[in-house]
Amino acid sequence: MSETGNRLRKLLESPNFDPQNYVKQLSQQSDGDRDLQEHRQKIQTLADETAQNLKKNVYKNYRQFIETAKEISYLESEMYQLSHILTEQKSIMESITQALLSTDKDETSKEMQAAFPKETEELKQRTLTSLLEKVEGGKNIMDTPGRHLVYNGDLVEFDVDNMSPVQKVHAFLMNDCLLIATWLPNRRGTVKYKYNALYDLESFAVVNVKDNPPMKDMFKILMFPDSRIFQAENSKIKKEWLEILDETKKNKVTKDRHTKEEEVPTSPVRVEASTNPFDQDEDEPAGAEESVDLSLEWIQELPEDLDVCIAQRDFEGAVDLLDKLNGYLRDQPVTPRVKELRLKVDGRVRQLTEVLVFELSPDRSLRGGPKATRRAVSQLIRLGQSTKACELFLKNRAVAVQTAIRQLRIEGATLLYIHKLCNIFFTSLLETAKEFEMDFAGNTGCYSAFVVWSKSAMRMFVNAFSKQVFDSKESLSTAAECVKVAKEHCQQLTEIGLDLTFTLQSLLVRDIKAALQSYNDIIMEATKHRNSEEMWRRMNLMTPEALAKLKYTGDDCWVNLSYTIVAFTKQMMSFLEEGLKLYFPELHMVLLESLREIILVAVQHVDYSLRCEQDPEKKAFIVQNATFLHDTVLPVVESRFEEGVGKPAKQLQDLRKSTRPVRINPEST
Repeated sequence: MSETGNRLRKLLESPNFDPQNYVKQLSQQSDGDRDLQEHRQKIQTLADETAQNLKKNVYKNYRQFIETAKEISYLESEMYQLSHILTEQKSIMESITQALLSTDKDETSKEMQAAFPKETEELKQRTLTSLLEKVEGGKNIMDTPGRHLVYNGDLVEFDVDNMSPVQKVHAFLMNDCLLIATWLPNRRGTVKYKYNALYDLESFAVVNVKDNPPMKDMFKILMFPDSRIFQAENSKIKKEWLEILDETKKNKVTKDRHTKEEEVPTSPVRVEASTNPFDQDEDEPAGAEESVDLSLEWIQELPEDLDVCIAQRDFEGAVDLLDKLNGYLRDQPVTPRVKELRLKVDGRVRQLTEVLVFELSPDRSLRGGPKATRRAVSQLIRLGQSTKACELFLKNRAVAVQTAIRQLRIEGATLLYIHKLCNIFFTSLLETAKEFEMDFAGNTGCYSAFVVWSKSAMRMFVNAFSKQVFDSKESLSTAAECVKVAKEHCQQLTEIGLDLTFTLQSLLVRDIKAALQSYNDIIMEATKHRNSEEMWRRMNLMTPEALAKLKYTGDDCWVNLSYTIVAFTKQMMSFLEEGLKLYFPELHMVLLESLREIILVAVQHVDYSLRCEQDPEKKAFIVQNATFLHDTVLPVVESRFEEGVGKPAKQLQDLRKSTRPVRINPEST
């Protein structure tokens, strides 16, 4: 068959194989239907082998298919992030290039302003005043002295999430702020716009948005944690907005720097010695203004550098800058200029914290496991937000575990599902514990929060476990195996010093009690039903092999016990074994009482039969069954219970003593 099959396979696999010619030749060469049937059987066998091999290959490579699909998905996400970063880098490089090219323009502009300073300033202020008269709620904007208009124009705002048009706006760029006004649908006189928002130039960063037709000519304003996207009329106007916004922000920084440098450090009145010791603040000693040098270039550019780091998601760089500043100011006196700098930096710290909090929010992608949160967690800890980092990390992992449990498909046998459920849950819990220990190694105060979280996660697991095992009314043997699997997986956590066995048992005790009681009721009902039909006859096992398998004495294939007693013993021992698999201290009395109730049903039936039976032979047979119960079954139950639990069962011993008169009954003689 193998040689013939190989020849047939090679023939069918040949590239020049012609089915019609092959069938024609086969019909001519065959002697009758029998040859055709045999050939058909060979082809069918070959087809079955091919299908089986194909199925094996699919199963063999199935995991590789899944892993490849996941890797492709991860790669797609990383490529998207890389594209976004490259786009931001390109916009930054373009801004730097434009800044270099506009140096000559700045010098010419300064010369013109030096020649006609008053006219230019007054003209810009008059223009801004006339424009703000068209804005409802914008009268107080001109209260700030020196504020004038730099640029303005119409824009269309888009939704950040779904990139759909939201509203048409008019933007007013001033030398120190940006005003956003929305168009009024019903104009009243000269009023065309309504005040929407006013942003200080230092409070936001401008990012170019790559054109992706039909979404084009857009730029983004980042006010962490929020952002807004605007679309210009064409690419030329978009370019003007980006250039002028960048130039205006730089001019404001330069102007503020010059203003601070020209400030007089101390008042002339304070130069004179004072006899009052309370005239001088302890935190601001004489000469403090001169002792703190804030004119260093990296300090002047620190707020802008922090904005850039946050915009580029360079969280480590931002925290490094903050550490550098804190180290520089650690031993310095607290002067008004230091307080002002601290105030600006604190705003950026809040922005950075909000971004890191968003990175850890459950709304973000949960791929990558606990390690994916390490970056944001470590930076929050460096910022002194270890408690918040711990809370967000545990919330993120709780959602991840819950999602993994929900995505687990309920199919096949219950025990197979429980194996998968335990593997997913306890593996995730173990990975989370190891990552937590790594991230919060120096914050021992957070460990109590992890223990509380672990108990909460265990409660989530038990809900899914009980729903599948106990609510679906599985047999006691299946439930016992499932609980055993859960206990074994729970023991794995002890390798990291986390023992949740007691928590698991306390959460399962109610369902296990109900299962034991339910199975106890089933055994009692079945025993009572068999007792009602009891004829007190020897049980016939049909074959001597069956008798040997039962491991009890008898003749040929007959057992010296009744069917009721044999069936009771089997059910009793099965219940005991499954109960011991489910056993833990809280279930001690429940299991004991169940065993006692089941034994009493059988003992009372035997006692009643002895008192009612008149036939001497049957009476002797009943005594024989009673002796078996008293001398064989009950001692085995006691010893097995003591072996499984670790302590004797006094209730079962008392029950055996109380049933001793059943064996020696005067009426049986």
